[in-house]
Amino acid sequence: MSDASPYDALLLLSFGGPEGPDDVMPFLENVTRGRGIPRERLEAVAEHYLHFGGKSPINDQNKELLAALRRELDARGLGGLPLLWGNRNWEPYVTDVLREAHEGGARRVLTVFTSAYSSYSSCRQYREDLGRTLQTLAEEGRRLDVDKVRHYFNHPAFTDVNAAAVADALGQLPEQARAGARVVFVTHSVPDAMNDVSGPPAAGGGAYVRQHLDVAGEVARRASERAGRTLEWDLAYCSRSGPPTQQWLEPDVNDHLRALHADGVPGVVVAPIGFVSDHMEVKFDLDTEAAETAEEIGLPFARAATVGAHAEFVAGLVDLVEERAAQARGEAPARPATGALGPSHTVCPVDCCRNLRADLPAATGEDYRSPAVAGA
Repeated sequence: MSDASPYDALLLLSFGGPEGPDDVMPFLENVTRGRGIPRERLEAVAEHYLHFGGKSPINDQNKELLAALRRELDARGLGGLPLLWGNRNWEPYVTDVLREAHEGGARRVLTVFTSAYSSYSSCRQYREDLGRTLQTLAEEGRRLDVDKVRHYFNHPAFTDVNAAAVADALGQLPEQARAGARVVFVTHSVPDAMNDVSGPPAAGGGAYVRQHLDVAGEVARRASERAGRTLEWDLAYCSRSGPPTQQWLEPDVNDHLRALHADGVPGVVVAPIGFVSDHMEVKFDLDTEAAETAEEIGLPFARAATVGAHAEFVAGLVDLVEERAAQARGEAPARPATGALGPSHTVCPVDCCRNLRADLPAATGEDYRSPAVAGA
């Protein structure tokens, strides 16, 4: 029988996104506050959102994922577990959501991030926002404990759904382009320095790239079995936003498409394995810019789907919820993982994916101390 105890609520924690044109600049200012990003860069990124009417697709996608999670929880007899949704950078803000949850009786909450990998921007920054939230609530006299599920980049559900998506996209290419088509796995670029400190310090850093390479190899292997031939693949990056003087992970996906075409590759499948859903970096950077680059150079192009709210992926997330709950009860559940890296840590080690700009409390880590409750 399914059991989520000792947790009395489940939180889906995401990035957030604007709901209309008037929200775009305030949202981007929230995202970049304290980072010294020039106004011109914000205005350039704002155009990406305005290209789609000023509304990010991420909010509707999260609502779809929430509905799918609710169905899966109910099907497993967990209908009484409250399911919450909070964002880091836009409404519904996570502080407001957890305050309301506390008022409703929640005292221990389990969190699922809409980000599968290790790095400052894809994990620790979420943990820092949770740390600030818990401090704010403690100052109001509200005590909450928050845990999270482990990184799920190599959970079988994530890799299997991605592999099926790659195989399906391969079938969308013109027949003459399929035999020698290359798979280009894509994720969000980050500064080299951020990758260097990603993951536990004892592992030597570099976890962000290492995890993506491991997943790409596993997804390619599984997609090759479906396709009936060995698929060649590369890892490329999108959405660079730093100054030209700062080193970011490369190659850029557009540059890489041009290089593949110059080498005579007859077609490409672009697979956004770094993303859980079709949010702005997928819709603009891949479906718009990369697709335009491919059309410009005459390179047949198909984009694989993200895992989104696929039933197998959603079931995998609930498996992770049950796994973490069992650990919290002192049990030793099975922890399936694909590839060579094994299952990720449950509690983040000290200085994992550390912040290069400031030393901020980050919840759900070994070095985090719950803030004292006012008046306690």
